[in-house]
Amino acid sequence: MLKKTIHLFFLSCSKATLLMEKRNAKNISPKENWQLSVHVMICKWCKAYQEKVEILDSILKKKWFGEEDANINTTEIQNFKDKVFRKLDF
Repeated sequence: MLKKTIHLFFLSCSKATLLMEKRNAKNISPKENWQLSVHVMICKWCKAYQEKVEILDSILKKKWFGEEDANINTTEIQNFKDKVFRKLDF
């Protein structure tokens, strides 16, 4: 009973990231949007993921619609990759 109640209000990280992607592709229900908002307020990892998703989505939309200011800085991308690899100890 308690587990069902907890999952009613709080999402797992995997469910939260799925909802982020679903929200970018189409609308999510008000309940899902509320649950996602609460999760992102609590979880620093999902908040960071959401920020990255929004940045990438913005860049891809600009590229898709041919906007001029959609420059992708390859140095920044490589620095980001290097930072991720360092954190993963590769």
